[in-house]
Amino acid sequence: MTPLVLTDALRPLTVTLSAVRRRRGFTAVHGLADPLLVTDDEGWTPASRLLDGSALPALFDTAVQRWGAAPHAAATLAWKSYTYWVAMPAVLSWAAARRVPIVDTDSTLLRFGGDEPGAALVQVGLRAPQVAVLPDDPLAHAGVPGISVVPDETLLLKTLRTSLLDQHLDPLSERIRAEVKVGRRTLLGSVASGIAYAVLRSAPALPGSTAAGTAQQLLDALDLADLVDISTGDDGQPEVHRRTCCLAFTLPQPKVCSGCCLR
Repeated sequence: MTPLVLTDALRPLTVTLSAVRRRRGFTAVHGLADPLLVTDDEGWTPASRLLDGSALPALFDTAVQRWGAAPHAAATLAWKSYTYWVAMPAVLSWAAARRVPIVDTDSTLLRFGGDEPGAALVQVGLRAPQVAVLPDDPLAHAGVPGISVVPDETLLLKTLRTSLLDQHLDPLSERIRAEVKVGRRTLLGSVASGIAYAVLRSAPALPGSTAAGTAQQLLDALDLADLVDISTGDDGQPEVHRRTCCLAFTLPQPKVCSGCCLR
């Protein structure tokens, strides 16, 4: 797919991310490349190098240096950050326009965060991904390469699950668990909470009746719904409560996240 066509396919996502940045500030999107489509991959690491293990030490070391974390906590917190930024483009593009960029390891690039204040632990970009759309999407009949058409929303969500989980995060989880002692449920809990937070924090920029309902639909489709609860807080806003812990409480300067099960 040419950059021009891909930029058009990702435009609803780009508009959504811009709205989130205006409303919540730069840190709300600083883990994503700007522009999201990376045309010059110098300085970027293919996500496939995480999967083959060659880039995992650099990812873990970044977390150790950032937080002084023990090895298993560093792996868990690095995973939490990475999966949040990997999932965000896929779930927000689906929520904004029912378009799903294929975020498998071949289409995902990363670079490790710098030392400057406010830098994301890891930044994620996309390298010419395929984009799945529904039959009524204007791109469905444009005859351009890189656009795949799926017949209904159920299969579109299945496509999202295949690229995000089956072809990316599930095998990466197995690789991480071969390196450090951490449970699969703990890792998937971070994926579930990240997806929920990504949708809820982007709520004003997304169509639909409720962001909570959108987040729940995604979690159900990805079989992650049993890992978090989405409830209404005292202020009337939706809140995310995890059923697993990301281990941030084990840091030298312990942190208990707002939705942590330890609360």
